[in-house]
Amino acid sequence: MDFSNSLLHWYLQNKRDLPWRNTTNPYPIWLSEIMLQQTRVAQGMPYFHAFMEAFPTVFDLAKADEEQVLKLWQGLGYYSRARNMHKTAQIIAFELGGNFPNNYSDLLKLKGVGEYTAAAIASFAFNEVVPVVDGNVFRVLSRYFNVETDIASATAKKEFSTLAKELIPKNNPALFNQAIMEFGALQCVPKNPNCEICIFNSSCAALQKKKVNELPVKLKKTKVTNRFFNYLIFLDNYNNTIIKKRIEKGIWHNLYEFPVIESDEELDFDLIVSKIEEKYSNLSIESVSKYNEVQIIHKLSHQKLHINFYKVDVILEITGETQLDALKNYPFPVVIYNFIEKYSI
Repeated sequence: MDFSNSLLHWYLQNKRDLPWRNTTNPYPIWLSEIMLQQTRVAQGMPYFHAFMEAFPTVFDLAKADEEQVLKLWQGLGYYSRARNMHKTAQIIAFELGGNFPNNYSDLLKLKGVGEYTAAAIASFAFNEVVPVVDGNVFRVLSRYFNVETDIASATAKKEFSTLAKELIPKNNPALFNQAIMEFGALQCVPKNPNCEICIFNSSCAALQKKKVNELPVKLKKTKVTNRFFNYLIFLDNYNNTIIKKRIEKGIWHNLYEFPVIESDEELDFDLIVSKIEEKYSNLSIESVSKYNEVQIIHKLSHQKLHINFYKVDVILEITGETQLDALKNYPFPVVIYNFIEKYSI
């Protein structure tokens, strides 16, 4: 088909030289796909190199301590990806003899591996004829073929997968999947693509109908929840502080944080102080002051976090806790890590 041939020709001339593209080894391919979920290549690349250096094989990753994995992942966000990746590495290393499943159906059974990631590994590592459908592919296909299906709808994935599968050259599915994703990432970008220089500017339905900025259709809006985190940095005269591992499920599970007063609305300073004095009276609070003058806003996909940090000086010694200069050894959410760095805590 002209579309496929033109796309492959464009790819071979324009593709980025990315390390996971120069191999059919499923381990680095899997690693890169997990890291690049909801993450730009430029942001994910240093993490990929760091993980490959620290854990050259799936056995190395499987044997690593979870805290070591989370520390290396720090700043990449969506930490459940790292935890699932670590568990999957253990299954592959210790139960499957270090061998990744070699087909889409079995890859799909791995923890943290969804339809997109399974298809990517199956085609890139094992050359299985299976379509990879991510945001880039939705965009390219919806524009070129004028597909008005809401990509957030339940039927969209199946419809676009069927269309993509018809286009895949059976002798080189890996190259086609790489090509269409790269085309969406570099040329057919979400906003204001340069259609004048596009190889498809004479055949793209969206361009002919002046609908480039209307496609793909995505109607479902994500509801954003506001949460208010007030972190307490306790300090005694010996530079001891308190940190805790966040064990409840959800964001930042198994990462470390300072004690926190969380609320559904903004709490004023006096109320924070009274809550601290009430909850931590055993430490003999000497003074409370605020570190950040301007509230820190940290946006996640479904949540907007409003964060303040408070310095809490105490008279009594904090026993059995952590020294300030040891904080760098622990995996923190990036917003706390940045705070520690900024204020040289």
